[in-house]
Amino acid sequence: MKNIYKLIFTALMALGMVSCTSYLDMSPTDRVSEKVMWETTANAEYHVNYLYSYVYDVVMTQSRAGETEAFTDMLKYGSYNYMTRCFIPSEISYGLSTTLTAGYVDTYLGSWTLWYSGITKTNKALSLLAKFGQMSPEDKTRIEAEIRFVRAFLYFDLMKRYKEIILYNENMDEYQKDKEISTEEEGWNFIQSDLEFAAANLPDRTASKGRIDKGMAWGYLSRAMLYAERWDVVKTAAEEVEKLGYQLEADYTDALMKDTGLGNNEAILQYHFDRASNVTNPYDFYYTPGGDYTIYGEAGGGYGTPTQEMVESYEYAKGGFPDWTPWHGTTKQTPPYSELEPRFHATILYNGAQWKNRTIEPYVGGADGWSQWNIEREPKGRTTTGYYLRKMVDETHDVIAYSNGVQPLSVLRYAEVLLNKAEACYHLDDAAGANAAVRAIRERVGLPYTDKGGSALWDAIRQERKVELAYEGLWYWDLRRWGVAHMQYPEGLTGYQQHGLKIESNGDGTFTYTYVSVDDQDRNFPEKMYRFPMPTGELNNNGAVDQYPEWK
Repeated sequence: MKNIYKLIFTALMALGMVSCTSYLDMSPTDRVSEKVMWETTANAEYHVNYLYSYVYDVVMTQSRAGETEAFTDMLKYGSYNYMTRCFIPSEISYGLSTTLTAGYVDTYLGSWTLWYSGITKTNKALSLLAKFGQMSPEDKTRIEAEIRFVRAFLYFDLMKRYKEIILYNENMDEYQKDKEISTEEEGWNFIQSDLEFAAANLPDRTASKGRIDKGMAWGYLSRAMLYAERWDVVKTAAEEVEKLGYQLEADYTDALMKDTGLGNNEAILQYHFDRASNVTNPYDFYYTPGGDYTIYGEAGGGYGTPTQEMVESYEYAKGGFPDWTPWHGTTKQTPPYSELEPRFHATILYNGAQWKNRTIEPYVGGADGWSQWNIEREPKGRTTTGYYLRKMVDETHDVIAYSNGVQPLSVLRYAEVLLNKAEACYHLDDAAGANAAVRAIRERVGLPYTDKGGSALWDAIRQERKVELAYEGLWYWDLRRWGVAHMQYPEGLTGYQQHGLKIESNGDGTFTYTYVSVDDQDRNFPEKMYRFPMPTGELNNNGAVDQYPEWK
C-alpha cells in the first residue's frame, strides 16, 4: 500500500505542498487535454492520484478547532488563548446558545464547501473516464472503482454531519444552480452503492500495486453503514474484510505505529509520510510531552492532554476497574497506574512513566511541568491534567531537530471493523457474534471476558470502542450517531466537567495528588448539534434549499 502514498507525495510536491494542509486544491496545473489525460491507464491513474489526497484532507479536517476528542471527556487543550487547539475547543464543549451559532459551527465543524469541491472533481473524473478512456475494460472498471471510493469517502463525511445533503453524480449535465437536498435514505443508498461497487471491482491488497483496494472498500462500508443503521450490511462487510486475511497485531502499539510496509497486518487504510520528500505531519509538535522541549531550553508540545476521566476508563490488567475515590480529593497515595491494562500504557503518559530514556515529570516544577487551567494563560508545553498523550506520538522523533513527524496515520484498522461487526451483531440479536468480536479485542491485551447479553453486552461494546479506539477520531461521532450526546454524563456529554490531577513533589520521592477541574463550567451538548448547519454560501446561491430546522 505504500506506493499509493508515494504517488500522493509526488502529486503534492508538484503543487508545491510540503506539509499538512487543511485543504488541497487538487486540480492539475498542466495543460494536457482532457482526452489525453483519460485515454490511457497510466495517465488516468496519475489524475486519480490527486483525488486520493482528499482522503487525508477528510481525516485531518474533522474539526478546525483541534481533535474532536476535546469535545468529549477524553482530551483537554490547556491554553486559555482564544485560538484553535487552545480555548475554542472548550468553548464548543460548553455548548452555549450564544456561542454555537450557525456561522460559528460551520466555521469550526463544517465541511460542506470543501467536500463538494472534491465531489465535483470526482464526478468530472468519472465523466471523462467514461467518455475518453481507451484502456482495457478491466483497468477502466478498476479506475472507476477507485474514484467512486473517494467520492463515497467525501459523501460519508457530509452525511454524518448534515444527514440530508445534495447528491450529484457523474452526469455533469445535471449540475445546476438550484438543486434540492436528498433524503437521508437516498444519501446512504448512494454511499452504499459506491462502496459496494468499489469492493466488487477493486483487487485485494496483494494485487493492488499500492492503490486503493478491496479491503479498504469493505472496511469503510462497515464504518459508513453503522451511521445508516444498516446492520446486515455492516456485518456482511466486516465478514468480507475477515476473508481477506487481516488480523490484529500482537502488540497494540504496532496496530497504529507499525508501517504496513513493515508487515502491519491490522492497518487497512494507512497514510504514510516521508521526510526525504518533506511530506510530514504536525502531530508530535502538538502532542509530545512538554519536557521534550524544555530540557533543551525550548517550549512546545502538550497542546492537548488526556483527562482524569479518560484515565479512569481503563481497567486493571486482570480486569475490573480501580476505585479512584481517594484521588478525587487530595492524597499522597500513588495512583494505580502500574496495574492498569496494556492499552493505558500504550496511550497515556503519567507521572513516572518512561519516555525517550527519561522519566515523565508532569508535576509542579518538573521537567514536563504542570499549569493551572484558566489562571496560567499559556502552558507552553506543561500539562493542565497531569498527563500527556503517548498514542500516535513518535518516541523516536527528535522534536528539536525536526518540528514535524513522519509516523504513519492509520485511518482504518481491523480492530475497528471487529467492533463495527460487534455492534451490528448486537442489533441483529446475534449475541454470539458480538461476544466473539469483543473477546478478540480484549484477548489481544490479555483482558478476561465472559459472554454477555442485553444491556451488559451493549455496555461492553461501548467500553471497547472508547478504549480500543481512543484518540482515533471516532468517539465524538459515536456519541452523536447513537443519539446519546445530549444526555447527562457519563451516558452523554452534558452536565459534567473534565478533571486532572495537580501533582506536587514532596521532596522525598513521594507526591501529593489533588483532583482539579479543568473547565470553567459544565459541558453541554445541545440537541441541534446532531446536525450541523447548512453554510450561508449554499443558502445564498441555491434557491432550492432552506436552512435545517434546528438552525432556523
